[in-house]
Amino acid sequence: MTPQAHHHGAEELCEAGLSLYARALREGYLPGVEATAAPCLLDKGILHPAIEDPSRLEPVPPAVALQRLLRSSEERITVERRRGQRLADAFEPLMRLDRRAVGGEDASSLRLLSTKERVGRAIAEAMAEGTEQLLAIQPHDGLVAPPFHYHEAALERDQAFLDQGGRVRALYQHTVRHAPLVIGRYERLRGDVEARTLDQVTERLIIVDHTVAFIPANADRSLALEVRHPALVAYFVNTFDRLWHLATPMHPRAVQQPTLNGITPRQRAIAALLIEGHTDNVIAERLGMNVRTARVHIAKLAATLGSESRAQLGYLIGQSGILDRDG
Repeated sequence: MTPQAHHHGAEELCEAGLSLYARALREGYLPGVEATAAPCLLDKGILHPAIEDPSRLEPVPPAVALQRLLRSSEERITVERRRGQRLADAFEPLMRLDRRAVGGEDASSLRLLSTKERVGRAIAEAMAEGTEQLLAIQPHDGLVAPPFHYHEAALERDQAFLDQGGRVRALYQHTVRHAPLVIGRYERLRGDVEARTLDQVTERLIIVDHTVAFIPANADRSLALEVRHPALVAYFVNTFDRLWHLATPMHPRAVQQPTLNGITPRQRAIAALLIEGHTDNVIAERLGMNVRTARVHIAKLAATLGSESRAQLGYLIGQSGILDRDG
């Protein structure tokens, strides 16, 4: 049976070839028929027919064989370098035509990130380089919570940032003030970390060291925009600071929100949205709760004010003065 030939790179020797070459060195020759299992030995000139008997193959010295293989590798590298240069030469005029390349700093100040995994890696990389401050707005949609491993990864990332001497400031909606997952997160973090809450917050926003910001680029947050333009980042920081001063402390020291005339802070937030004409779905989304919970609070608000209809509820809210106590 004819041995099966082995295929490999131009500058390599297969195991069969090495074995046959070693045998030829030991014995001084190799029957020509046996070289069919490793044609590379003949192709590379490592075995050659004996002058006195062409059916027998004699080996060249190992030092000569090595140089031939190295020369083959160098030739391949040279070919690849020439190919790379040809590509560079071809693209050089095209790069001059690309207007987006004008002003390199502006071109790199915005970057679209695809997939939540890539967004998470970009945020982690920015925080690993950061040493000063992390500002975060974390809206809760009242629906399905992210997987547990997502929270654990974010917790480790935040703790590493705190360990580097950074400080963390986070804003949430009031609806998460008593959420075990959120409260437990801040009880586990060690360092300069604070969290506050508002009735409503903006879309998700993360800012690292006043240098880079991340904002969603689509509805399901699977795309994000990485922003490094100084003016835009400064605008985001200013927006965060204003919201922060309006917010109610949640951690490390929680400040209780007052209940006025039997109306809870959550019901007052719902009342403000009701008189603006928003639907139950919009109210739930704005305040970070599910629709069923929003409707329960609307029913309690109606009962407290003595309303028997949606239209009457809006009127009673206006007459009650409960929204005049804001600020």
